[in-house]
Amino acid sequence: MPSKSKSTPTPEKAPTRRRIPKWALQSGEAVSNEQYYLRSIGRALEVLDTFDGKTPLALKEIGNNTGLPESTLFRVLLTLEKHGYLQQAVDGTYQLAPKLRFGWLVEQASIFREKMRPALEQLAQRFNETASLAYLYDDRIHVLDSIETYHEIRMSNRIGRVLPPYCSAMGKAITAFQEPARAEQIVETYGLLRRTEYTITDRARLFQEFAEIRKTCIACDREESILGGICYSSPIRQEGKPVVAAISLSSPVVRMTPEREKEIREAVFEIAARASKL
Repeated sequence: MPSKSKSTPTPEKAPTRRRIPKWALQSGEAVSNEQYYLRSIGRALEVLDTFDGKTPLALKEIGNNTGLPESTLFRVLLTLEKHGYLQQAVDGTYQLAPKLRFGWLVEQASIFREKMRPALEQLAQRFNETASLAYLYDDRIHVLDSIETYHEIRMSNRIGRVLPPYCSAMGKAITAFQEPARAEQIVETYGLLRRTEYTITDRARLFQEFAEIRKTCIACDREESILGGICYSSPIRQEGKPVVAAISLSSPVVRMTPEREKEIREAVFEIAARASKL
């Protein structure tokens, strides 16, 4: 009988030591975090923390959120704008610059992915098909997470893949709920390229379908992006926030029946509705 090996105890992590400059040690005074805290930088970071990466804010709104005097706040905003951390629109509102906004989006997407993982697993296990999650980064929709079935014949989704907004179910589900100008921009960024004989390449017809998706909250890709595949998706609509995510279930057409199709549509809708309350 093989002997059981004893686990090696994990050594305790030594506390982090902050390096103290020599000039501070020579002063003979006690060193504290508060003593060397730069309030000007702290104010700037407080201002940046008021933004959610999506909603522009006016000077008054930022002032209410930070409690900074208007004169101080104006100087902070001007400095952040000059160094490319904020952008001011023609209406006077401020928004995070792209270099900060994208980082914020990545962080929020990562948090959202963790929250949605149980729902994705539930959907994949129930139907034994590929369940996926998509997220909107600026003008592009990416696959954020995916759980594939063990069937030899299956639909695959690679994490990070950019989804076409006009012929993928999750792409349609997210794009349909954007403001008209934003939806146009997303479609324009990707273009309308024919992938199969079923791909919609007529802009007017596509936007008619977007209108129908807003009514039903269900988007479908029926062999539009790849022959032999069908996918149903529903947007995740959080109250008071723009739609930036969608969940889907993909299956080969050969395993789809009218009864199964109805069941999948209902399940995808229900799970997206529950996720909207997370």
